Amino acid sequence: MDLRLLNAEPTEAERDAVDAFLGPSLQVWAADGNGHAAHGGHAARAQRQMLLPTLHALHERAGWISPGGLSYVARRLTVPPADVYGVATFYALFSVTERPPRVVHVCDDVACRCAGSEELIAQLGPEGADEDGATWLRSPCLGQCDRAPAALLTEAGDTPVERELTAIDADAVQAILAGATPPPPPSTTPPQTGQPGLRLLRRIGVVDPESLDDYRAHGGYDALRRAIDLGPEGVIREVTDANIVGRGGAAFPMGRKWGAVATQPRRPHYLICNADESEPGTFKDRVLMEGDPFAVIESMTIAAYATGSEHGYIYLRGEYPLAQARLEHAIEQARERGFLGPDVLGHGFAFEIEMRKGAGAYICGEETAIFGSIEGFRGEPRNKPPFPVVAGLFRQPTVVNNVETLVNVPAIVLEGGPAFAQIGTERSTGPKLFCLSGAVERPGTYEVEFGVTLRELLELAGGVAPNLRTVLLGGAAGSFVTPDELDMPLTFEDARELGTTLGSGVVLAIDDSVDLKRLLMVIAAFMRDESCGQCVPCRVGTVRQEEALARLQSGKTRGTVDDELALIAEIGVAMRDASICGLGQTASSAVESAIAKLGVFA
Repeated sequence: MDLRLLNAEPTEAERDAVDAFLGPSLQVWAADGNGHAAHGGHAARAQRQMLLPTLHALHERAGWISPGGLSYVARRLTVPPADVYGVATFYALFSVTERPPRVVHVCDDVACRCAGSEELIAQLGPEGADEDGATWLRSPCLGQCDRAPAALLTEAGDTPVERELTAIDADAVQAILAGATPPPPPSTTPPQTGQPGLRLLRRIGVVDPESLDDYRAHGGYDALRRAIDLGPEGVIREVTDANIVGRGGAAFPMGRKWGAVATQPRRPHYLICNADESEPGTFKDRVLMEGDPFAVIESMTIAAYATGSEHGYIYLRGEYPLAQARLEHAIEQARERGFLGPDVLGHGFAFEIEMRKGAGAYICGEETAIFGSIEGFRGEPRNKPPFPVVAGLFRQPTVVNNVETLVNVPAIVLEGGPAFAQIGTERSTGPKLFCLSGAVERPGTYEVEFGVTLRELLELAGGVAPNLRTVLLGGAAGSFVTPDELDMPLTFEDARELGTTLGSGVVLAIDDSVDLKRLLMVIAAFMRDESCGQCVPCRVGTVRQEEALARLQSGKTRGTVDDELALIAEIGVAMRDASICGLGQTASSAVESAIAKLGVFA
């Protein structure tokens, strides 16, 4: 795309798509004695935060972002075309080259590979070929690992279609490409549905996720009323006493984060629900959002009340259309019934929630990268300090918690922090969701208390496979454990002692049918693709790591095998010590653990 061709004009359909989303132009040109004067420029420039959703609207209508469409978006938002191009090319789900309107994105990441996606792909035609207005493309993890192999259908047009395709085969993909109607979205029913003692999953599969009345009949919004009785300081005290830490991987104390934002004098305060779970093998937040969306909204409202946050965002990964529909419906229903808006429940505090849909960028799961994405820039992480609690979204105090972390809040408010802290262990309190996939009999999201062993967790999913070779904990940014380590307690402290991580809750069981060398290449390629490229250690290190693995796999090493392994270790040290964010700092974790523990390439 030649950015000098700024006279490129959009098609009528592209113009209509952008105008329908943005509404009338805020900038008006009027003749004066000296030429022309613009009115409304400041208001137009303030719309930059609408860049990502505007690109979505354009892409969903046209199927790609043409030079004319890009130029028109730039004019409407008064954003330089180069900036629009930089944002559009940052996300994997956007295309700046023309392609057919109907696309099936077929997952070829770790969990789907273990379920046979490579064999499925081998039966399809050439990737990217236009066959009667349809094509297929390889995709990184789609968050459907419990229903692998998986794909995502996107179809542009006046009525765009997005649909998850699960447990598919080659015949199903080819039928969809030929124009077959996709099946309805699969139901969200975790394997433990209906079992006693569940806390986070207790309503899923039991309550109608589209009914606010059904949610309230099962205890919904009792916690918000209790929170108002406690007052903001009381809520933060209970969360602090609960000793709960974040469930997204960083394990930062939730009460400390909330308290830091609540005491910031600068206004406004923002709250972000990080729903961009893009770690390969992770799908627990998807299950919560699809199966219990009102719980997410209530939890955010309590968090906003406690921290004085006037506006909230749900930053949702772009591959979750069912979760998006359920959450948007829940927000609308909550607003109509007074649970959101300028005067929540008549108690004098205002809170609104806005959806922001990602577009296929793993790095946007990093809390500061979300800020740039929402603000209309590339989703690149920021240096810290300043920390988000001081200068986050729009440089204002901001709370960022992921879905699972937030959904614990109602129970903490209703039961009290000290009671919640009795669940699990002293330093890892409460229930925890784990995403089991791969060589297990019953893949899915499982809820346990911290402290159960990995073996006990696998037993819930049908037991340990007789030919189990290893388990990947924490996803591509995690590490491997061996069968003789299955009795490790699943707590943050025990994982650290063992030199591994619970991360986002990925538990991918791998048997001896999986080619581990090839699997490491997939992980390395994922890290290289998903690096935002902002810092040299990650941008260059992920490439060099993949190159070294490729040489080891091919047998064409530079020097000896030990020389290559030493180089991988050196690259890992550089990325851990000097990368800006967690992606670079963990990009070599799985590779190095496989080499050290499993003897891959030995």
